[in-house]
Amino acid sequence: MKARYIRVSTLNQKIERQFEKQHQNEIIYIDKISGSTPFSKRSQASKLLKDILDKRINYVSISSIDRLGRNTLDVLQTIEKLHLQNVCLKVDNLGLESLTNGNENPTFKLIVSVLANISEMERNSILERQQEGIAIAKAKGTYKGRAKDTVESSEKFLAKYPMVVNYLSKKSPPTLLEIAKLTDCSKNTVQKVKKLITQQVGR
Repeated sequence: MKARYIRVSTLNQKIERQFEKQHQNEIIYIDKISGSTPFSKRSQASKLLKDILDKRINYVSISSIDRLGRNTLDVLQTIEKLHLQNVCLKVDNLGLESLTNGNENPTFKLIVSVLANISEMERNSILERQQEGIAIAKAKGTYKGRAKDTVESSEKFLAKYPMVVNYLSKKSPPTLLEIAKLTDCSKNTVQKVKKLITQQVGR
């Protein structure tokens, strides 16, 4: 059975483009989570890996390699997990399959390694530019965070961190530090989300 894995970073991002080369009868797995989150730690990706181990899936398609993630090592380890189960990975925008007649495709391996590394560098560059921009704005006195003495509602704050809420809502949630790493948030943010959830439950 074939599967298609789709990932977007935020809840309001569109996923239609990733369906462009969808094949009939594909099983669809969709995660809305940061690409920095390890593949095996994502809800639907984890389900996909389980279905692969259960021999339900033998072919996986993605629109581009960064859908697997933006950490080179994690991307390559994920592909290795697929190959250990003789699962072929197809990357639509490259028009390449990871296996040829059951053997690893050397061209695929080379190109994907380069692209995964570029993807990771791009993400790090974006984060650096954001921090530089904030620092410059603060130096100029033009940085506009939330206005002083204004209070953001609990609902608006929680809406900004849906994945943190999701992890905290699990029966056996990860530690606060683990959630912070999984969602690219600070530990203080995770603590605040937990506090607000607790307050809402207690109402």
